[in-house]
Amino acid sequence: MRLGILGGTFDPVHFGHLLLAEQCREQCRLDELWLVPAGLPPHKTHQVLTPGKARAEMLELAIAGHAGFRVDRMELDRQGPSFTVDTLQQLHTAAPDHELYFLIGADSLAELATWREPRRIVELARLVVVNRGRDPLPSLEPLRAVLGDDGLERIEFVSIPAVDLSASDIRQRVREGRSIRYMTPRAVECYITAHGLYTCS
Repeated sequence: MRLGILGGTFDPVHFGHLLLAEQCREQCRLDELWLVPAGLPPHKTHQVLTPGKARAEMLELAIAGHAGFRVDRMELDRQGPSFTVDTLQQLHTAAPDHELYFLIGADSLAELATWREPRRIVELARLVVVNRGRDPLPSLEPLRAVLGDDGLERIEFVSIPAVDLSASDIRQRVREGRSIRYMTPRAVECYITAHGLYTCS
């Protein structure tokens, strides 16, 4: 099975996340795509996150009815920081016959060298780098020393339409009492309202 993995805080999930996931599912011919909400992101230790249970429930609402999508809570159930290499290793150990595809934004590619065990990441999964809009593709050359030639060959690019949405902007809008309609699925919007999320800074 060709399995795509999209991680993130999803605080909250929005249409930009969902468009990215669907475009990668289609263009990479993935059999399934799992959205994996982070428990404790190593690069966001200073940020107070909405409880994982709520973020996962919003994801479930957002993908309801899509047979190819699934929410996996493995990082929420695991203690300590949510390192990508640990998640991919856990998936590989559980199903070694699955072909893993790990999705990241093109803006994150430059930071890959600072992640834990980047070479192991590309050994465990093909890296799908998502380029939004008409931006030029980032160069892979700076990663050659870290990943090696074999590692670079396991990176592919997917281009998707540019959608200028961010979770931080949605949270800010909720705090200010502004509309978030058509930025996130209606069910997620209703969940945010019903649970009083993002009303305090």
